[in-house]
Amino acid sequence: MCHLQLRTLVFVAWVLGYIAFLLAARKMWTGKYVRSPFARSLFLNMNDSEEVETQEWYRCSPDLLGETVRPLFVQSHLDQDTQAFLRRSIEKSGWMFTQLYHSFISTVLSPLVSRTSINGLLGRGSMFVFSIDQFQQLLRITPEWRGERLLDLGAGDGGVTEVMGAHFKEVYATEVSSPMKWHLQKKKYKLLGIDEWQHSGFQYDLISCLNLLDRCEDPLDLLRGIQRSLVPGTGRLLLAAVLPFQPWVEIGGKWQRPREHIKVKGKKWEEQVTHLSNEVFQEVGFKVEAVTRLPYLCEGDMYKDYYVLDDAVFVLKPVEV
Repeated sequence: MCHLQLRTLVFVAWVLGYIAFLLAARKMWTGKYVRSPFARSLFLNMNDSEEVETQEWYRCSPDLLGETVRPLFVQSHLDQDTQAFLRRSIEKSGWMFTQLYHSFISTVLSPLVSRTSINGLLGRGSMFVFSIDQFQQLLRITPEWRGERLLDLGAGDGGVTEVMGAHFKEVYATEVSSPMKWHLQKKKYKLLGIDEWQHSGFQYDLISCLNLLDRCEDPLDLLRGIQRSLVPGTGRLLLAAVLPFQPWVEIGGKWQRPREHIKVKGKKWEEQVTHLSNEVFQEVGFKVEAVTRLPYLCEGDMYKDYYVLDDAVFVLKPVEV
């Protein structure tokens, strides 16, 4: 009995100590302390895009792109939808008790559950790749345009799927994480198994593969399967890749190199875009129709208002190999 009480006291002391540590860390990173003054000014002056330094997220040096890729580049900008996502992220990161709860649950579950599943359980970590206007600009479609079928591979919680789904009569999705599947089912998307989409008996007008190429075991096989699954002639692949390209696969909460490793040449964003366009995509039967540079944004936590990675977003057309 005494032993049980001692263990209970130790556990309670550990929880209180952990919360005290998080509170101290939170104080360091908020308000008048070290927390990003840029983020605070962004929140206060979000309507004045000229004062926002995030234009660096969209910068491209055309001279560094290959000759065949240069005319295909589409210049993107910080727009209202992106600003709204940043504003929500900054606001949510300031919800102290919510962030403390999320941090505690993540610490407890991280040895057992993947980060994606933890985010799905907590309803946090939503992603933002492009706005509806940026999506329409890339695909060169009008707001009224409608297609038959969209397939979003690795759809997560469906936040980005919603942006694209408004243009399609049927929306299909795949996802590994069970908690994320629950979110997709709530949004009434048609879930397919990881390999089922290639054997569905029909083809898709658009397949999106957003920031998945560097997180799967066989990326070239995936691209070949997508090519076979698109409607001949009019089907397109919308692909986003984080650059610099660093492939890792999460298995059981651990990260390891994929079975098939794509080596992307070049150090600069433009050089890697050129190599992907002229070498990797052509090898598996795709031709680039358009490419843009966008920030891959993720909701933040108690330590950071939001997280950002550098994306290249391609519109790819199948061609005969």
